[in-house]
Parts: sequence; structure tokens; C-alpha cells
Amino acid sequence: MECPTWNRRVIVSPVEDGYVAYDPGSELLHHLNPLAALLSELCDGTHSVEEIHGIVEPLLPQQSSAEIDRWISEARANGLLSTNGNVAKPDLSAEELATMALDLRKQGKVRAAFLCQQRAVERDPGDADKWCYLGDLAHIIGRREDARKAYEKYLEMEPDDAEVRHLLVPLRDEAPPARVPDACIQSLYRRFSAFYDHNMIEDLGYEGPEHLQSAVESVLGERSGMAVLDLGCGSGLAGVRFKPRAASLVGIDLSPEMVELARGRSDVYDSVEVAEITDWFSRNKEQFDLIVACDCFIYFGDLSQVVLPAAKALNPNGIFAFTVEKGKKHPFKLTDSGRYEHHPDHVKEVAAASGLQIERLEEAFLRMEYGEEVTGTFVVLRKPESI
Repeated sequence: MECPTWNRRVIVSPVEDGYVAYDPGSELLHHLNPLAALLSELCDGTHSVEEIHGIVEPLLPQQSSAEIDRWISEARANGLLSTNGNVAKPDLSAEELATMALDLRKQGKVRAAFLCQQRAVERDPGDADKWCYLGDLAHIIGRREDARKAYEKYLEMEPDDAEVRHLLVPLRDEAPPARVPDACIQSLYRRFSAFYDHNMIEDLGYEGPEHLQSAVESVLGERSGMAVLDLGCGSGLAGVRFKPRAASLVGIDLSPEMVELARGRSDVYDSVEVAEITDWFSRNKEQFDLIVACDCFIYFGDLSQVVLPAAKALNPNGIFAFTVEKGKKHPFKLTDSGRYEHHPDHVKEVAAASGLQIERLEEAFLRMEYGEEVTGTFVVLRKPESI
């Protein structure tokens, strides 16, 4: 008597409308509709084909029993099922599965990578790094609950990880902090600095600096010889674009590693300092003609905490230009990425409270994120001659 059973090498995971199954042997990802998902549950080696018919047929419309035989036949042909005479191949080890997940991620097969990593964690639940990578993959494919559980498990083993601790705030729907914690940003860019420029430009198609430059140029006219401040300067991708307008160019960034990259552009910055933006403004005595902040206010909630002190540091007729990720929720929202999105109305309200005039408030492509385009709001504010 034939008792079909699921091939142990095939990795299965539930989704909203059934299951997905990944076969490492054929490298094929299969989608199982609700009927196929039910049949796969019954193909556990304890039910004959006749018994499966008896269980499932009453649930189907009349004359649909042929669907059962068709699915079993196709599943067997695709290597998803084994029978009494067809012994399943041995399971992959946790390390083999983890390696496979890494390779699949590089190939852009993120859902299949998630399934492999899920199985790797089942094989080796004591490995913190495996849990963290499972959280990353779940995060990418939008499985929030799976990401939360994986990150929480990881944090039990690595409680000092500031990045993961911060990512859990939106995943738990907790109240967000005023800004992303310093330790989180420093940890992130400690890793990111080694490949920052290549990743941002080549992998993510980062266009923030050029769009911000274009917006600023349309307002500045022929002005040059300016005192310029680059907030969250990073490696200097924005600084190089504003250097031609500068008599002096100062950069500040919270990450020591990124500051070293900026200092490597010796022909761009006159000085670069490791500092947190709001703390730096609290100590600052200088005045500037142009202040820019490209892709760094994503780490702040209420923009008042950065726009108000920037306005005070501007000379009359000075320009303050920055980017944020455009958000739909007013005033702002901490997203599952761990970054803030800001509603355009919040930008307008903060500008008004700071006494700054809006010269440009434009939407444009900022960069990619998990294969999706991120829309940025590009803002240019002016300080009136008298305020």
C-alpha cells in the first residue's frame, strides 16, 4: 500500500494563502494553494492514497477527486514526495542550510533563503547568529512576526546588540525614541563603513546628494564663497558636491569610521568632527551660510530637534537643505527598517516654527531598499534677512 510522505529535504513554510516549499536539490520554489497545503500535511507516511481520498473528498466539490491524484502525481514527479519504495534523501545539516541561505540571498532568492535559514535554526537553535540572520531575512520579505520572534531569540543570547534592540521597537509596536540611539548608529556604521560607498552607489542606487544639490543650486543662484556645514557627512558623498560653493566646509558625523572616510577626502573638508548633531549644536558658536543634511534625519523623529538649532546657526539669507524619507503618517513614523519617515506637513510645520521660509519641497527617488524604491522629500529652507 502506497503511503506518500514529504521529502525531508524539501523545506516548507506557511504563507497567507497556503504553503511555499523549496527543494534544494532542484533549486525550485513551489507555491502550494490551500488544497495542496492540506494534502502535503496528510502526506506524512501514515496515510495511504485511498485514506487521503477519504479524508479530503468530502471537503471538495463533486467530481473534484481527480485533483488529489493529479497533485500527488505532480508532487512525486517534482521530488516533493517520497513513497514506500522511494526513500527520502538525508536531511541537510544546519551549516549546509545556513550556507545555502547565504548563497540564495546573494542570488536574490530571498524567500528561498528564508526557508533554508528557518530550517537551519531548527537544526541549531543555540546559534545566535543564525537567529539574527533569520530575523534579517524575515524582515526583508515582510514577515514581521517571524522577524520579531527571531530577533527576540537572538537578543536573549546577545543582549548588548544595540541595532537589534532598536529594530525590535517598531516590530513590537512600542513607542519610538526621540531619535535612534547613538550606540545603534555607531554599531551600524562600524560595519557599513568598510563598503559604504560601493553599497550606496552601486547596490542601492543612491541619488540623494545629486537631487539635493540640484534643489540647492536652483535657490543659490551665483552665490559662492560660503561657510558650509555638512551634518551627518558620512564618507563625504554630499560634501564633494557642495565644495565648489564653499570657502570653508565643516563635516560632523556620529561614526568615527565614517569620519575617517571623510577625512580621507583631504581636498573636500576643512575639518571633520565626530559628534552627535544635537549635542554639537548645543556647543556650536559658528554661523553658516549653507547647512546640508543628506539622508541623516532618517534617524530623528520630531524634526524640531534638528531644524530649530540649525536655524539659529544660519546667517541671514542662509540656506538649510536636507532630505527625509517621505511618510504617509503625520507627523512621522518609526518604520520596521528602524528609520523614521516624515510627512511633508510636519516639515512645513517645523519650518514655520523655526522662522524659515520654504524655497523647495520636492519628491524624488532617494535609493533602493529591499528591492523597492524609497521616495525622498528634498527640502530647501531660507532664513530671512531679518528674523
